[in-house]
Amino acid sequence: MSDLSFEQMLDESFKTLHTGEVVNGKVINVKEDQIILNVGFKSDGIITRSEYSNDNSLDLRTVVNVGDEMEAKVLKINDGEGQVLLSYKRLAQDRGNKKLEDAFNNKEVLTGKVVQVVDGGLSVVVDDARVFIPASLVSDTFERDLSKYKDADIEFIITEFNPRRRRIIGDRKQLLLAKKEEQKKALFEKITPGDVIEGTVKNVTDFGAFVDLGGADGLLHISEMSWGRVENPKKVFKSGDRVTAFIKDISGEKIALSMKFPDQNPWLDAEEKFARGNVVKGKVARMTDFGAFVEISNGVDALLHVSQISHDHVEKPSDVLKVGDEVEAVIVEFNEPEKKISLSIKALTQANEELEKENARNSESNEE
Repeated sequence: MSDLSFEQMLDESFKTLHTGEVVNGKVINVKEDQIILNVGFKSDGIITRSEYSNDNSLDLRTVVNVGDEMEAKVLKINDGEGQVLLSYKRLAQDRGNKKLEDAFNNKEVLTGKVVQVVDGGLSVVVDDARVFIPASLVSDTFERDLSKYKDADIEFIITEFNPRRRRIIGDRKQLLLAKKEEQKKALFEKITPGDVIEGTVKNVTDFGAFVDLGGADGLLHISEMSWGRVENPKKVFKSGDRVTAFIKDISGEKIALSMKFPDQNPWLDAEEKFARGNVVKGKVARMTDFGAFVEISNGVDALLHVSQISHDHVEKPSDVLKVGDEVEAVIVEFNEPEKKISLSIKALTQANEELEKENARNSESNEE
């Protein structure tokens, strides 16, 4: 018969535990703020709320049930009350850190949830392990406000892994740049001058608009926005607008766009539309000291010289006309090679007066 006492034999029937060891246990009780586990030791294991989750308001009864099997990490063999202090959270973090380390070594792309927007960047969680992405590595463009990333799932790579110094750094910018480079290569492989292409206005300047074509930007110069006159691109386009244009030229990585589609050229049938003697209507587009330019068709301006405005003497065109006025005049000169058209209100008035006189004479003759 053994010389050991019952108490000694009972102690020997339980396994031994060590700080840092991972143990498996069965949940025997769950309270709002703690979980009690049978881990096969002489004392039960305790997981407090703070060692289960970072959520201080979490009710553990909503996530764990009696009878569940759980793994946890031993923090203390005796927490001062004879119980084993365990941590579920730190075990998850250790496993998460191992995943991050493997991803760092293998240059693997990870996906994590942004749990916090902090000064200088984003705090991202991957399997309960935290990664910091500096603001400069969040995007390939400068972003002053990072709040839009809160609670979003984002992809990144690990560029620095030093958990002892709590430096686990992620980089999303590299992925975005690599993706754009792939898109750029694919774009340049399929486009040629003359192709009609759709894009999104990215930025508008005084000289034109930059259009995102999906991999590269194209410049839509102010002179190529319309067959008509464009005074200010910012009055025509804004960021986010969808545009359809054609590729005018490709020079290296520079793409020149145009919206002056050849089939819409107002000079295509100009010889017939703007023949000498034709009466046209138009709107005063701009004024000079020597006359007014009247837009008689989209992209076609004709000069109404000051001497052709009226039979009466007109000192300056602005004395009788202003920008936006609608006028009717007769074409007195058409020069297609130089794209010059001259108008006359005076000649039209004179022709109308002669026509009225002729009609009056014909009416008198008929009465006789």
